[in-house]
Amino acid sequence: MYFTDRGIEELEKRRGDEEVTLAWLADKLRAFVDANPDFETAIERFATYLARDDEDDFED
Repeated sequence: MYFTDRGIEELEKRRGDEEVTLAWLADKLRAFVDANPDFETAIERFATYLARDDEDDFED
């Protein structure tokens, strides 16, 4: 189990029944990066991954 799995499991447990918009998620990601600028690259990669999730090719 990766360390991040615990956070993902907590997210699912606490908010798994909620529905959110992508605009809400984008606002939360921006707020997170504003508060934690060291994670900017990781969040950018994650957002790009989500944006392209329906594509067959996941190359950078």
